[in-house]
Amino acid sequence: MTDPSGEQPAEPAPDRDESRRAADDSSFQAHVRSARSELEHQVERARSELEHQVERARADLEQANERIKARTGRDLIVAIAIGLAIGLAVIGSLVFVKWLFLVIAIPVSLLGVFEFSRALQAAGRRVDEVPQLIAGLLVVLAAFLAGHWTHWVVTFAAVALVIVWRLLSQMNARDGRRYGEVVSDVLVAGFIQLYVSFLGSLTLVLLRQEHGEWWLLAMFVVVVCADTGAYASGLMFGKHAMAPRISPKKTWEGFAGAAAVALAAGVLLAAFILHVPLWAGVIFGAVLLASATVGDLGESMIKRDLGIKDMSSWLPGHGGVLDRLDSILPSAPAALALYFALSPLAAA
Repeated sequence: MTDPSGEQPAEPAPDRDESRRAADDSSFQAHVRSARSELEHQVERARSELEHQVERARADLEQANERIKARTGRDLIVAIAIGLAIGLAVIGSLVFVKWLFLVIAIPVSLLGVFEFSRALQAAGRRVDEVPQLIAGLLVVLAAFLAGHWTHWVVTFAAVALVIVWRLLSQMNARDGRRYGEVVSDVLVAGFIQLYVSFLGSLTLVLLRQEHGEWWLLAMFVVVVCADTGAYASGLMFGKHAMAPRISPKKTWEGFAGAAAVALAAGVLLAAFILHVPLWAGVIFGAVLLASATVGDLGESMIKRDLGIKDMSSWLPGHGGVLDRLDSILPSAPAALALYFALSPLAAA
């Protein structure tokens, strides 16, 4: 179509439109590149800041751990990791299939016997490891497989076995060992069986009882709570030594923290797991607090007599197996007695 003058209308120049579009595309791409660059910069800055925060938190944690380690001699992070692993294994066995606890109890008891024997040997005592391990295994198996009287008889026989073995070994040695040292070796031989094997086997006697797994779990919870409460409270507030000649790092402030946590745990366990009156939970917590404290101080006395800090270094952050069983071993007979005394009060 033509205009009135008869001339053809001018059409837009194609090159100009394409140039405009190219300029627009170039501007858009530049804007996208700028936005992407800014985003990458922001992400990199955020990542750098996060890494800085993590490094600072890690450094603070390491410093705190070193201060705690310098004060207590324990690596807190490693100790917590190992403690959680052991705790989960114990809880899982008792809650789901209680007889799986045997897989933990038997090896731990034998390791305790072996560890104690080695520590005594290092201190100059004559200890026969193989008879000790055999006798310990018999005591633990009797607690699980036999009745109460048979368990007692086997324990007596195990003590007699290690004592007679030590006397015969000494007679064959003919090394001129003095009378007092021989008597000490004999007493130590019997003590290993009574302290580690027999007390440890009582956890299996409790496990065999009706609902015994819950009482055994409750014992572990109270003892661990008392130990943790004493550690935390003593670390934060400890000033007055409880028994400086036995264990200088144990304080009355730590004991107060242990008492508060143990009694609270006893009440909660009574209400939700043991199903006994709350006052019975107070008794449960108080008795186990006493037995755990006596066990802790007792093992500290043994280690002081042997001139060692830990029974071994098998459990980093904890020491040895017996260093974790010190509160549990004397608490086992206490928990068994509490079961017979308090379980009749349980709600049907």
